Amino acid sequence: MSLPPLASESDLLQRVTVRLVRDDERDAFDRCLEHQHYLASARLAGQTLRYVAQLDLPASRGQAGGQWVAWLTFSAAALHLKGREQWIRWTPRQRARRLGLVVNNSRFLVLPERARYPNVASRVLGLCLRRLSDDWQAQWGHPVLVVESFVDETRSRGTCYRACGFAAVGLTEGYGRASRDFYHEHGQPKQLYLRELHPRARCILRRGRLPQDLAEHEEQIAGPGPVPRR
Repeated sequence: MSLPPLASESDLLQRVTVRLVRDDERDAFDRCLEHQHYLASARLAGQTLRYVAQLDLPASRGQAGGQWVAWLTFSAAALHLKGREQWIRWTPRQRARRLGLVVNNSRFLVLPERARYPNVASRVLGLCLRRLSDDWQAQWGHPVLVVESFVDETRSRGTCYRACGFAAVGLTEGYGRASRDFYHEHGQPKQLYLRELHPRARCILRRGRLPQDLAEHEEQIAGPGPVPRR
């Protein structure tokens, strides 16, 4: 799949929009991920949102409508991440109760012309992040405060994440989620990137009490406590 010729990258960036995938597009969306994403899978964990970025062309070009140029998915956050826990500085109990306020950018696929249009990825990701919390609220009944993502640095330098304000906080230990509560060792550590969607997200997540508008979304479970000293 290739992009039509445009005057410049600026022209392309101005025509790119991001929207949620419709139910009738789900199969086509998943097939694209399975065939073109290096993970070769569209299986996602927990609550999810799927986005497509499309290039809106004028009817005069004979290709009116939206040509898909990128695919993004957001899903449940990883259960345990040493780098994330150190970055937020929340307790194990806070993590257990508030993890639903963190989401994972689990897939991000951009058309092969990415080298030709190097700023497409950051443009698409930025558009997505601006609406993500509101969309999550509408779909799942609560906002999200932090986004995490894993980058295989043998394939990508994570430039678009850095351009969109993500912080690289260190390599993972090389485990991947195989099911809701089970992880397997794949031996391929990835760089963990994290970004606040709310300007004080980390401070909020480690507070003793969440603000009232978030407290109702906190899981009412005891959660693991610190290991007692002996």
